[in-house]
Amino acid sequence: MKCFLLIIIGFLFMVEAFSQQMTVRPSVTAKKIASGIKIDGKLDEPSWKEAAILDNFIEFTPTPFKPENKSNRTEVLIMYNNEGVYVGGKCYENTIDSITRELVGRDGFGNNDWIGFSIDTYNDNLNGFEYFITPLSEQFDAKISSGNNGGEDFSWNAVWEGKSTIEKDGWNFEMFIPFSAIRFGKGKEQKWGLNFFRKRTKSGQKFSWASIDPQINGALTQEGLWTGLTDIKPPIRLQFSPYISYYATTFSKTVPGEKKVVQQVNGGMDVKYGINQAFTLDMALIPDFGQVQTDNRVLNLGPFRQQFSEQRPFFTEGTELFSKGDLFYSRKIGKEPVQASGYQYYQNLSANEEIIKDPQETKIINATKVSGRMQNGLAIGILNAITTPQKATVLNVLTGQERRVESFPLTNYNVLVLDKTLKNNSSISFVNTNVMRNGSEYDANVSMALFDFNDKKNTWNIGGKAGMSNLIGAGANRKTLSGYTQTVYFGKTSGRFNFQISSDLTDSKFDKNDLGFQNNNNYFDNSFYVSYRWNKPKGWYNNLGGNINGFVSRLFTPLDPLKQKGHMFQEQFAALNFFGQTKKLWQFYTNFNNRIEGNDYYEPRKQGRVFKRAGRTNWYMNINSNDAKKYSFGPELGLRWGRQFAGTFGYNIGLYQKIRLNQKFSIEHNVNYEENKNQGGFTDIQGSDVIFARRNTNTIQNSVNVKYNFTNKMGLTLNVRHYWSGVSPQELFLLNTQGYLVKTNTIAIPPTNYAQNFNQFALNMVYTWQIANGSFLYVVWKDEADEFVRGDYEKNYFKNINRTFTVNNANTVSVRLIYFIDYSNLKKKA
Repeated sequence: MKCFLLIIIGFLFMVEAFSQQMTVRPSVTAKKIASGIKIDGKLDEPSWKEAAILDNFIEFTPTPFKPENKSNRTEVLIMYNNEGVYVGGKCYENTIDSITRELVGRDGFGNNDWIGFSIDTYNDNLNGFEYFITPLSEQFDAKISSGNNGGEDFSWNAVWEGKSTIEKDGWNFEMFIPFSAIRFGKGKEQKWGLNFFRKRTKSGQKFSWASIDPQINGALTQEGLWTGLTDIKPPIRLQFSPYISYYATTFSKTVPGEKKVVQQVNGGMDVKYGINQAFTLDMALIPDFGQVQTDNRVLNLGPFRQQFSEQRPFFTEGTELFSKGDLFYSRKIGKEPVQASGYQYYQNLSANEEIIKDPQETKIINATKVSGRMQNGLAIGILNAITTPQKATVLNVLTGQERRVESFPLTNYNVLVLDKTLKNNSSISFVNTNVMRNGSEYDANVSMALFDFNDKKNTWNIGGKAGMSNLIGAGANRKTLSGYTQTVYFGKTSGRFNFQISSDLTDSKFDKNDLGFQNNNNYFDNSFYVSYRWNKPKGWYNNLGGNINGFVSRLFTPLDPLKQKGHMFQEQFAALNFFGQTKKLWQFYTNFNNRIEGNDYYEPRKQGRVFKRAGRTNWYMNINSNDAKKYSFGPELGLRWGRQFAGTFGYNIGLYQKIRLNQKFSIEHNVNYEENKNQGGFTDIQGSDVIFARRNTNTIQNSVNVKYNFTNKMGLTLNVRHYWSGVSPQELFLLNTQGYLVKTNTIAIPPTNYAQNFNQFALNMVYTWQIANGSFLYVVWKDEADEFVRGDYEKNYFKNINRTFTVNNANTVSVRLIYFIDYSNLKKKA
């Protein structure tokens, strides 16, 4: 059997060697002009005749290396001056009806044709910037990075100009990217990586100037070159974005002594300063994040807390450096004031005291980040934020007296990242996070070193990381608690056949939760991933792919008191995935996975106890129709079979649909229903007894998103979400010391007392008007209501919707004006 597998793998490698195409990377010489031009999408200025011309684009999806059709050809012009880069050109089409266009707002792809380019200003094949424009002049941009944790970060925004015009035979475009929106190193003559991309939505085709082989790892490794950029003298990069905001919140129900309407006026400023050509300082002085979208909360039945996505612009824009090593979870700053473990005000409460008010979030005094990359490839990122102390109100239930205690101290958060690019798309990095609290509470420090190496042909990859955490002054004895973690991986990353094997080890003391997100430690996991892809269209499909992956997890240190060797095993998982795109531009995905019986050390919620979780099998599939059509949809179906109890079964069914009434108006609807029968799960702890239940659960998520864009600078969006989840316990069990569930008559509480019912209703309506380049007016209406009841289960969905209107809800209307000021423009006018 082993010999047979080796023969198959060897054959696949030989196929790879002959199937990969070797291409010569194209280059273009830079043309410098003395003066600027007006960005109006007309290409009628004489300066465009001096620009370098790029044409002969090559298709990379769905048919790699196919030359572009002349009737739908792409012509691009590029040049620069001392202020920035000018890009223009024409995307030809047979008819005007072939141009797909939709107004979706800044940074939205939507149902649009588009053209754009990437520049790798350090020519390291690892880091770059992307700028795109649509036929209706809407812009989107991103930072792009390669490597194991690479990708496109569309939360990053730059201030630049763009304009398109539509004609009978296609559409023209002009773009101006000021050097203030680009970072690059010193040097009299620059050589930048460069590539252009175009998408024709109706045909599903994507083209590039430098050809892209989908079998080669990374688009940045296949870019062309832009040479001869000399004597660039960028202006001073100093930009201010002062803001003023007003909030009015109305509560439908209040208690005596509380205001029914709360009003607030805020003011502050964001500052961006180019320390030099490579490094930028970003500061948020008295930041205001009140207009971010409401968190999508769920009924969390698991042992670990829910992780929310970051919505605040300062912590999402240009933070790709700070995500290295997965040590930084920005929601810990301001939005999620999780108390330090054993914080003293909890310990100092008397038996008759209870907390009646505790702040839901801490206030940020200021946040600062410095980031950039030098010409030698060394990037430095520093992020620092300070939050104010918070006070809780404690009530003595016997005397009725209240007192205020500090529930969260003045805290400083810091992240430091060093990242050095090497040859062959490789890198080494160092990351450190630090949390310092005022007073006697403990501080936390986590450090990690990472490496990611590729061979010259960008085919083989090896990497890993090693980290250590230190909680200084923690625990009852106020000593330093230290832990460590390490990962190593190896694989093949280019070609039809790819694979990766990895090993992760984290000891029982490693803790990154003070400024990161970590569900648990104490594990030793080994995993594998093997994939194969068919990238060229054939028969009924454009592309197909499949992969097999799996892992085995065990404890690193025994948790059970007897330290039984058999209890070290946690979980074993294997999955088969298959996906593809048809000639009709429909996409599909299916997954089949299986878990054998394992030891769950976290579901019992009690140290040293284990739950023998039975094996289970899952199957899931979804289909997405051609999203270029006016109406598109995507059904999904999942089935689950468990072996904990007889009749353990679950399923979920969902439907996504979108209709575009015209190029300005669209409606999206997403609904998903999930039901699980006879699940086993933790319910309660009574003394030394851990109680589980055989339970049924039901969940419905229903959301509608309506978007109307008046122009490419002004739009209105409405998002409404209702979430309901209920738990109906059927039978109670005791968890014995071996981890199995045992029927018992000793529990006096009926199962229905452990029922749960949770509803969340959230409405977010946002009006956005870009009043000037980089300046915005936002008007936001947010309505939110939560209802959680223990000991109650309401299965009627419409009654659950009605219940969200009977509980206390917060209705907020806010207005925020932010104005962009560029020092260079002020200097010109002076």
